[in-house]
Amino acid sequence: MATEHTLSIIKPDATRRNLTGRINAKFEAAGLRIVAQKRLRLTQAQAEAFYAVHRERPFFGGLVSFMTSGPVVAQVLEGEDAVAKNREIMGATDPKKADAGTIRAEFAKDIEANSVHGSDAADTAAQEISFFFAGIEITG
Repeated sequence: MATEHTLSIIKPDATRRNLTGRINAKFEAAGLRIVAQKRLRLTQAQAEAFYAVHRERPFFGGLVSFMTSGPVVAQVLEGEDAVAKNREIMGATDPKKADAGTIRAEFAKDIEANSVHGSDAADTAAQEISFFFAGIEITG
């Protein structure tokens, strides 16, 4: 196993309900360290750029609208196999299919307002991290 970094975003539905601390506690309890973190509000252009890979999908407009509807918390998580570990902690995208104890099973409202985003692979993580953070901002 290798130590890696992955991006996590706590989405507007979760920040509105003050769940940042509870979500972060799940990451830390699973052995991930938060090595960079910032709270921000994405502009439409930023959300469109971040989710550009989904531009042709029917849910793109709704996703951009949702991600700009309130503050998000972008963070870099570090740990052994951090990408896979984060995805395990998040649970399935559809909270109805997420395992008990996962973030989405506990906190998500529905498939769109599913509380968190996480990188799906190491190369994606590197791209997504650089979208939000300069190297000097990452402490781990």
